[in-house]
Amino acid sequence: MSGIRRLRREDRDVWLPLWDDYLEFYRETLAPEQTALTFDRLVDAGSGFHGTLAQDADGQAIGFVHWLSHGSTWSREDVCYLEDLFVHPAARGHGTGRALITHVEDWAREAGCAHVYWMTQAGNAAARGLYDQVAEDSGFVQYVLRPDSP
Repeated sequence: MSGIRRLRREDRDVWLPLWDDYLEFYRETLAPEQTALTFDRLVDAGSGFHGTLAQDADGQAIGFVHWLSHGSTWSREDVCYLEDLFVHPAARGHGTGRALITHVEDWAREAGCAHVYWMTQAGNAAARGLYDQVAEDSGFVQYVLRPDSP
């Protein structure tokens, strides 16, 4: 990996294949309108969403991280939610994931956030191997309630 930089509007065509691979990994399908909204939020500096691309030595996009901060009932400071992290399978194992997490950690420190948190699937052993090295497992279990579902 050669660097991490802020996602820009002109990056849509290099971000989209990574986003599609990320969604496929998690067996998720989003409407094209939601993907467009997500990208628009990530490149709008005033939206509260943040996104970066990791690039290899040739300048090719090999990964991304997306995050946002929000208030918390448990701390005076905001907390930072690392929502999406993805490294292309061919680029894994060379420190890109760790660098992307560190990038968000640095941002959160500068923004005065109390902590950074994220989730992954319990069976995502490869990612959890990295996460166990850089953070502590909170022990919390996530539940999802979808009010609009029958």
